[in-house]
Amino acid sequence: MASYSTNEFRKGLKIQIDGTPYQMIEMNFRKPGKGAALYECKLKNLIRGTVTDKTYRAGQSLEAADVSEFTAQFLYRQGDSYVFMKNDDYEQYELSQDQVGEESRFLKEGMECQLVIYNNNPIAVTLPNHVVLQVEYCEPTVKGNTATNVQKPVKLETGAEIGAPAFINIGDWLRVDTRTGDYIERTKDPES
Repeated sequence: MASYSTNEFRKGLKIQIDGTPYQMIEMNFRKPGKGAALYECKLKNLIRGTVTDKTYRAGQSLEAADVSEFTAQFLYRQGDSYVFMKNDDYEQYELSQDQVGEESRFLKEGMECQLVIYNNNPIAVTLPNHVVLQVEYCEPTVKGNTATNVQKPVKLETGAEIGAPAFINIGDWLRVDTRTGDYIERTKDPES
């Protein structure tokens, strides 16, 4: 079984602790004045969805999680379930709201995602780093308000609310970072 040493720790890394798969959702490096460097990690249990904090010393290693990933297309939401279809054999998988988590804010029908499978069961989904979504609602732009750092809340077609520059209008297409929920840029309609 493969393993990762502390110098390979990063956000998104899938590891296994006591036979349970975890995903590293945050990792901070700290070098105290005395002693070995410390790696403070927030780990999400991919089975239960709970988050725990663990600290590792430089030089320690963790076992790689025995999970597989493949590309799947998001089909639709049915109640609290999200239905995905594997692209090569058209098999469908259902994930609960807890398994999808915050990622659901940016899920759009037809979007290609990465499904994480453990013991032949889907346990998590990873969205593309950037998605293009249309602005469904925002307050009108105030004339003369041209400062570049002025932000206003906008509601996207998926229901997600993010901060965007004041010049954004209803109907605009925005590129959004799904990892942070931040506005990146205004762009053109992806279908044109």
